[in-house]
Amino acid sequence: MTFKRPYGAGLAALAVGLFAATAAYAEPTVNKGDNAWMLTSTVLVLLMTIPGLALFYGGLVRSKNMLSVLMQVFYTVCVVTVIWAVYGYSLTFTGGSDFIGGFSKAFMMGVTTDTKAATFSVDANISELIYVCFQMTFAAITPALIVGAFAERMKFSAIALFIPLWVTLIYFPIAHMVWYWQGPDLIQDAAKALAAATDAAAKTAAQAKLDELNADAGWIFKKGAIDFAGGTVVHINAGIAGLIGALLIGKRVGYGKELMAPHSLTMSMIGASLLWVGWFGFNAGSNLEANGGAALAMTNSFVATAAAALSWMFAEWIIKGHPSVLGVISGAVAGLVAVTPAAGYSGVMGAIVLGLIVGVVCLFFCTVVKNALGYDDSLDVFGVHCVGGIVGAIGTGILVNPALGGAGVMDYTAIPPKVGDYDFAAQMIAQLWGVGTTLVWSGIGSAILYKVVDVIVGLRTNVESEREGLDITEHTERAYNM
Repeated sequence: MTFKRPYGAGLAALAVGLFAATAAYAEPTVNKGDNAWMLTSTVLVLLMTIPGLALFYGGLVRSKNMLSVLMQVFYTVCVVTVIWAVYGYSLTFTGGSDFIGGFSKAFMMGVTTDTKAATFSVDANISELIYVCFQMTFAAITPALIVGAFAERMKFSAIALFIPLWVTLIYFPIAHMVWYWQGPDLIQDAAKALAAATDAAAKTAAQAKLDELNADAGWIFKKGAIDFAGGTVVHINAGIAGLIGALLIGKRVGYGKELMAPHSLTMSMIGASLLWVGWFGFNAGSNLEANGGAALAMTNSFVATAAAALSWMFAEWIIKGHPSVLGVISGAVAGLVAVTPAAGYSGVMGAIVLGLIVGVVCLFFCTVVKNALGYDDSLDVFGVHCVGGIVGAIGTGILVNPALGGAGVMDYTAIPPKVGDYDFAAQMIAQLWGVGTTLVWSGIGSAILYKVVDVIVGLRTNVESEREGLDITEHTERAYNM
């Protein structure tokens, strides 16, 4: 769960007025260690996408389409990075409505080397520009995940149009709904003002301010759903969009009749390994501070991933009679996906159980369900990311329980902040709200965008181009010249 808090004259006025009865307001400080950790985490998340995801996907397609996948992923990082700086950050992490932010930070207005972003600890901030870049890498990898679902058959011109539309109309609203809130500093200050109020009028004013701050948050966040690093925002969001794309674009020429084996599992192994390394920035970095919470997220990212890789491998060994490299790296990615929303909430043993479960579940969806329904999700984006994200999101609601070793959910209205009471039914309903909203928003919205792109430039290459390979027909290059 990540967020951005505003600063400036409004906060100063609030400190002078409403909080006059309390101790003088102290400007939150920036910890250089936290800043250094977040700089490192940001680079690690970029590593996940380029070269990690690009090589993982590239190795899984046929050699004639290797460069097309690399190009699609690299283009996505570049175009989303520019969009994020121009208006994406503002739409995601400023107030406006329950569903989308405003343009007060468009073109990075007001974001300087001196402005700050809140963390999960009261009065501990990081530099806002670092937070901008960290969240930028999340926005870049999410649509890049989608391209694996329709790999080897979509025109580059269609992808060039679809990605900016999708990140603007699907990703930014979902990220805002799940992650935007005012942060712990303002809420704790308002809670202290309420506690310090001595008469009815002052209590009424203080309560109104606290209610106002709590109301200025994303719609899913206000439902109580928790998502530490992007189970809904990234994985379910991209996974359902990928499935819709695969269904609307149709199967690859020769699918089910011709061999379409990965051309380089060596390359995919390298890519998957880079994904795992980069994912420590993704999960542990989402703690926003270099403390015990980051250590928990890191540990969970180790054990859940290993457990899921083993779970998939042994299940495949039992079913098919042999373990495969493709299976073990797919299981590892499934484990990373599932632990993403739970990384900072689950206990270590809970993360292992989550990994063991998701490995088997995703194997089932990538084989039995996919074969039964006959859809051509080229690189199993739905089976791994959407299904794994759903398992992780629901599992997070269970594993956050302190009685199961979970970290619990902080109550920042308590003085000082403390872990709130756990309510199983309420938390599970909240998690289902997050999952359901993401599936509906991204599923329906993506379908509309695919249709719009199809009308403007067309989605699919022709049969001749597809048979020859997109490397030559779309980019006039070959991955390998021998």
